[in-house]
Amino acid sequence: MAKMWSGRFEKETSKLLDEFNASLMFDKELYKEDIKGSIAHAKMLNKRGILTDSELKDIVKGLKEIETEIEEGKFGFNISDEDIHMAIEKRLTEKIGYAGKKLHTARSRNDQVALDFRLYVLRKDKELSSLIKNLVHTLLDISKKHKNTILPGMTHLQHAQPISFSYHMLAYASMFKRDIERFESSYERNSYSPLGCAALAGTPHPIDREMVAKELGFKSTTINCLDTVSDRDFALEILFNIATLMMHISRLAEELIIWSSYEFKFITISDDYATGSSIMPQKKNPDVPELLRGKTGRTYGNLISLLTVMKGLPLAYNKDMQEDKEGVFDSVKTAEISLVILNEVLKTMHINEENMYKAAKIGHLTATDLADYLVEKCGIPFREAHFITGRAVALAESRGKDISDLSFEELKSIDDRIQEDVLEYLKLEHSMNSRNSLGATSVSQVEKQIEFFEKWLKEKE
Repeated sequence: MAKMWSGRFEKETSKLLDEFNASLMFDKELYKEDIKGSIAHAKMLNKRGILTDSELKDIVKGLKEIETEIEEGKFGFNISDEDIHMAIEKRLTEKIGYAGKKLHTARSRNDQVALDFRLYVLRKDKELSSLIKNLVHTLLDISKKHKNTILPGMTHLQHAQPISFSYHMLAYASMFKRDIERFESSYERNSYSPLGCAALAGTPHPIDREMVAKELGFKSTTINCLDTVSDRDFALEILFNIATLMMHISRLAEELIIWSSYEFKFITISDDYATGSSIMPQKKNPDVPELLRGKTGRTYGNLISLLTVMKGLPLAYNKDMQEDKEGVFDSVKTAEISLVILNEVLKTMHINEENMYKAAKIGHLTATDLADYLVEKCGIPFREAHFITGRAVALAESRGKDISDLSFEELKSIDDRIQEDVLEYLKLEHSMNSRNSLGATSVSQVEKQIEFFEKWLKEKE
C-alpha cells in the first residue's frame, strides 16, 4: 500500500530510507495515547459537523478494536508505516473504510505526536511521583524505628558529630520530597493540549480545541501553535527531574555500598538483593546499589542528548525531533525499576545498630560539645574553648581513647575551670539530643520531622 502522504511522489521510497526514517519500533509505546487522542479528536469533529454520528461510532469502535489487537499482540507493525500514528490510521481505514480517512481532518502528525508524547509524559509524571511516595513511606517506617539509633554523622567522609539513623534517613526523605514536587510542578506547567495546532499555523476547519483539551483532562490549550509543535520542554523537564531523582538515589546507593562493607558493617543487604562472585565463594556483592549508581549516568546522558538535539532547531517541527522519545522512554523505565528495587532493598536490609554506635565512639564526635560546654558553662570565648578542646583530643589520642571516655580528672588536668558535669555533655546521647534547633537531630526534632512528612504524604493522597 502506498504511503498516505505519497501523492506528490512519483517513486516509492527506498527500503533503506524506510528503515532510517521510521520511528514505529519505539514510538509504538504511545499507542494508548494515540488512540485516546484520536477518539477525543473524532468526538470534536462530530460535534462540529465534520463527522457524522455513524462515522464517529465506526471510528471509536475501530480504534478500540485496534487497541485490543495491540495489547493481545495481534497487530501487525510494519516499518513502512513509519510511526504509530500512520500505523493506527492505516489499520483503521482497513477496518472501517472511508470514515477512517476523515479522522485526520484538522490535525497533522506534528500536533498529533506532540499530544501523544505530552500525554505519555504527564502520565509518567504522576506514576513516578507515586513510586517516590512509596519510597518516602519506607524511609519514614525506618525512621520511626531508629530515632535512638546513633551513628557518626560525617563531613568529608570523616566522623563529625553523632546523629540518629532516623535523622539520616529523613535527609533522603527531604530530597525525595523535592523530587515529588518537581514532577507535580511539571505536570501542572505542561497540562495544556497541543491538538488542533495542525502542522504549525492552526487549521481553517471550525474546530473546538477547548473541547478536546477538556476531554483529555488538560487544564486548557496551548496558546501559540508555532511554539506548540516545536516544544519539547515537557520532555526535557521529565528528563531533568529523573536525572535529579537518580542523583539522589545514587547518593543513597553509595552510602548503602559503604555501609555494607566490612569496614563499616552498618547494614546487611538481604540475600534477595545481593549477588556472589564467580571465583570468590565468600563474596556478597551489593550489586543493586552499584547498578543504581551506574544507571544514573545513562539518565544524565538522555537529558544531555535531547538538549543537544533541540539546541539549534529553527521553528517549527523538524525531523530531528524524532530523536526525542527513546531517551525519555529509557529514563522513565530506568527510574521506575530503580525506585521499586531500592524500596525493596531498604525494606529488607538489616540495620546493625551496635556497629553504628561503636563507630560513633571513634573520632571524638563530642569534641564540639566540649567546646560548647566551655563557652556556656565556663564563660570561655569560643576560640579559646576550641584550643582547649584540641588539647583534650590530643590527650585522648595519646591514651588510645575517644574524648567521650576521658575521665573528669583527665579533663580537669587540661583546664581547671572544667567541672564534673562535663561528663554528661560528652555522652553521645546528650550530644545528639542537645541539637534541638528546628530541623536538627534530637529525638524531639526528628519526631516533628516524621510528623511533618506523614502529614504531607496524607495531603498528597
